[in-house]
Amino acid sequence: METQLLADLATDLPDGVRLQRAATTIRKAFACDAVGLLMLDSNDTLHLVAASGLAHEALGRRFVVGQHPRFATILSRRDPTWFDPGSVLPDPYDGLLDDRKGSPLPVHDCLGLPLFHQDRPWGIMTLDALTTGTFDETARHRLRQLGLILQAAVRVSNLERETRQLRQLGTSQQGIERIGEASEILGHSEAIQSLLHELDLVADSELPILLLGETGVGKELFARRLHRHSRRSQRPMIQVNCAALPESLAESELFGHVKGAFSGATSDRPGRFEAAQGGTLFLDEVGELPLSLQAKLLRVLQNGEIQRLGTDQSIKTDVRIIAATNRDLKANTQAGLFRADLYHRLSVYPIPIPPLRERDRDIQILAGHFLEFNRARLGLRGVRLSYAAEQALQQYPWPGNVRELEHVISRAALKMLSRGASRDQVLTIEADLLDLDILPPAAPADRPVTAAPPETAADDAATPALADIPPLRTAVDACQRQAIAQALAAAQGNWAQAAKALGLDASNLHKLAKRLGMKKNHGNLFA
Repeated sequence: METQLLADLATDLPDGVRLQRAATTIRKAFACDAVGLLMLDSNDTLHLVAASGLAHEALGRRFVVGQHPRFATILSRRDPTWFDPGSVLPDPYDGLLDDRKGSPLPVHDCLGLPLFHQDRPWGIMTLDALTTGTFDETARHRLRQLGLILQAAVRVSNLERETRQLRQLGTSQQGIERIGEASEILGHSEAIQSLLHELDLVADSELPILLLGETGVGKELFARRLHRHSRRSQRPMIQVNCAALPESLAESELFGHVKGAFSGATSDRPGRFEAAQGGTLFLDEVGELPLSLQAKLLRVLQNGEIQRLGTDQSIKTDVRIIAATNRDLKANTQAGLFRADLYHRLSVYPIPIPPLRERDRDIQILAGHFLEFNRARLGLRGVRLSYAAEQALQQYPWPGNVRELEHVISRAALKMLSRGASRDQVLTIEADLLDLDILPPAAPADRPVTAAPPETAADDAATPALADIPPLRTAVDACQRQAIAQALAAAQGNWAQAAKALGLDASNLHKLAKRLGMKKNHGNLFA
């Protein structure tokens, strides 16, 4: 087994994949029901970086060590810790094992091992078996030996990460993140991983960035990641919500004012540009800026200097601009609602952020994160989703994106308590508590809808053939395939023109076509 584990960890694959393979190998070797590898971040919080036998939602959870005595006990020791089946310490995995989803764990064996890097705690490994007696003294000794192999892999992964970052940053003074460092941006989907890779590459440049995405996708989180990975990470990042700026005070907020500039200006006051000096200025909802202020902002970006309201004295600025909007700024420029010259200044590098409905693999992970947050906030022993609730989350189109998902989970947890649920039990959220309006899908484009004969129409309406109704995702995918195929045919295979006709960014169209199975690596369509 040690040979197989070494092979898993030596494979030239991303760190997450290597650790996932290792977790699967360890689970098989110990014939147990679940294995988890959890990393400790700077906030004394553990999060799963790999798991086998645990529900998918567990990957989104964050376990504050102080709130979980079993994890705290494991971290306090150097050797493996075995928990007696009769232990009264609550198990963080209650209701999270795949074959017992939503149910409290019965009496079982639990074994944990701390992992160290440079003599500091890196995280822990946990093993759970529903059969008592699985982890005897021999098993504990084997786990201790495997821990040494895992720690060596962690050390190598950290060195590889540091080497990549130093090569990328050159002489920059940016700090090095540990491998697996917890990020507030959660997701394993191809769409989100591709986006994070693009963000990290462009972060080190000084180019202005325009984040494009629907309401609720988390544009602020992506802006903060850009700043954190930039050369300006040691300087401030100042956020401005352009939608909340009163037009009468907007100029003062951005550029500052001097005493006496207007009624109520009793002293000099710097603006947001000065506060962000040397760092990053994040203009959220930039599409809401009034045209009068757009002209003044453009002059600042062109000249690299500002003037406080009430004075002619110029102040040099050194800030990087990151802007974000949920509007179609290109269309707004054509409609005269947004200055074209300012749009081109802000969108030197546009980055579309995918909506949650295009990140279906991430929905359960994000739900798990919000479930754990509400468990801690409400003082619950545990809160989980039923299988029906999980299916409802997957089928819902999420017009409000990640923010809406957060509100749905929080509301459902509160409803359970309002209906008399006990905080001392592992609570299971059923689908009806989510209050999701899931509409039946339309017929797919390749299935023409024909009118029923008059004598049977009423019967068919009363008893629809459920077996013939496709899942909503299937119907939506079929509709998207047809629209893309029609646009490409009209554009004679020109992807850029097809994207323009569909109202999409060209890179987004390529990604969507690839996900729908319409695009091979060399870019051709296939049936």
